[in-house]
Amino acid sequence: MLIRKAPDIRSSEITDESTYLNRRQFLGVAGTVGAAAAGGALASLGPLSTLEAATRRGGRQEEALTPYEDVTTYNNFYEFGTGKDDPHRNARNFRTRPWTLRIDGLVKKPADYHLEDFLEPHTAEERVYRLRCVEAWSMVIPWLGIPLHRVINRAEPLPGARYVEFTTLFDPARMPGQRSPVIPWPYAEGLRLDEAMHPLSLLVTGLYGKELPNQNGAPLRLVVPWKYGFKSIKSIVRMRFTETQPKTAWNEAQPNEYGFYANVNPTVDHPRWSQASERRLGEFRRRETLMFNGYADRVAHLYSGMDLRKNF
Repeated sequence: MLIRKAPDIRSSEITDESTYLNRRQFLGVAGTVGAAAAGGALASLGPLSTLEAATRRGGRQEEALTPYEDVTTYNNFYEFGTGKDDPHRNARNFRTRPWTLRIDGLVKKPADYHLEDFLEPHTAEERVYRLRCVEAWSMVIPWLGIPLHRVINRAEPLPGARYVEFTTLFDPARMPGQRSPVIPWPYAEGLRLDEAMHPLSLLVTGLYGKELPNQNGAPLRLVVPWKYGFKSIKSIVRMRFTETQPKTAWNEAQPNEYGFYANVNPTVDHPRWSQASERRLGEFRRRETLMFNGYADRVAHLYSGMDLRKNF
């Protein structure tokens, strides 16, 4: 998947002013509201019709938000099935409260955190990213969450920590897709520590101003704007800091197709299809794929001197 941020857009440009101000007023008292307190600033932005055309970058044509209905019914979440509509159907009764995130490994302050321990209303940020799948389709989504580096800083990584490993909940009784050996379970992903600390990396708790739906990775998922979407691990229960590169689910399952880095690179084709273009969900025309999903000016320095065809 490809993820793209509109760095200059304000929330008031996405939502009409009255709805935006009502949301901010709600967040001021969110501590008294169960869902907001547990999920961290998950107030509703109001009717979806108030969300308008979204992102601008480098003079490119304005891009419209993908409709909420499409974002929440066309998903990759193999824990609930391999079909695009399986997660929406199979995750309806998945309970995400209470939820604990374990942070351990090479950190000074390992602990089991509840969501409300660090996802407070005043820490929430809204960002519009373009999410791109390796199958060459994409969406434009307004995410709500907390910058990953804030959580990392709270744990205080030790000098030997070079990577962060993320793990999804393993519960085949509640996640029927895990009963199939399609990939190694539990789902695991990883980032270099400098990638994880980058200000664009986001721990997501919501989208479209609403609490993150189960099928989209509730209650806590990762979004990394310059990488394909399989790096954006869902329903995270553990972050482990390591000295060595961790194993990742798709790289373990099909190493010739899915590399550890998964940086969006139009010059590196998937063995079964080209990655040079993408199709926005709901559109027929294809768009040019941009290096690092258009974030080269922000993230290319992270890979200076690396062979990006070998380290795909």
